[in-house]
Amino acid sequence: MRFSQRFGFSGFSEMQTLFREAYTHKTTPVQNYQQRIRSMIVNKSQKASAGDLARECVNATLSGLERLSADLDDEEFEKAVDLVVNADNIYVVGVRRSFAVADYLVYNLQHTNKRIHLISGLGGSYREQMRSVRANDLVIAISFTPYGKETQHCLRIAQHHQAKTLIITDSNLSPLAKRANSVLLVNEGSSFAFRSLSATLCLCQALFIAVAYRLELKVDEIHEQVGFDD
Repeated sequence: MRFSQRFGFSGFSEMQTLFREAYTHKTTPVQNYQQRIRSMIVNKSQKASAGDLARECVNATLSGLERLSADLDDEEFEKAVDLVVNADNIYVVGVRRSFAVADYLVYNLQHTNKRIHLISGLGGSYREQMRSVRANDLVIAISFTPYGKETQHCLRIAQHHQAKTLIITDSNLSPLAKRANSVLLVNEGSSFAFRSLSATLCLCQALFIAVAYRLELKVDEIHEQVGFDD
């Protein structure tokens, strides 16, 4: 009681409610985009212009990038680069909003001579696409709260086959981080309950550049012309 009152609460129950609400919003985000838009309209005291909304999104993105730069663990990042460089095959998985990041990372890594596989789960075939994973391979999993069950399933398969795992997520307490060989943390900026992907994409691009540097790829090798433009 005294502890809670010291922080301006009437009692422990009021303080407990505050933390419960914060936890609920983090672990059970609004279920669909329509609800998020409605919530944004209700909570806005005055009508916002399109430019105001755009700037708020940009500022949220910038805050995520600044936090990524400040919180980046150099030793853990080096470990992640080692895993990619030393892997025989690399499998990348991410579902829903994380799928775009997984696809982007695969696109980048395909500019190396590594054998890269995107686990798309097309037709629900996650298990089948993970069937060839072996001990000398690396599975890169990208997932954020509330953490994709499909991604967790792929990680269990990877660990069953004793493959290495690199996790890109938002917390060391993430269920994906358990027994991972390396964990890269990124916390995106959020505006109107919409989380950006910019910091995560930046982290993946940095990972590729560090890998390419380690492999001593030449610029003309990375941008080899095969008759198509980007």
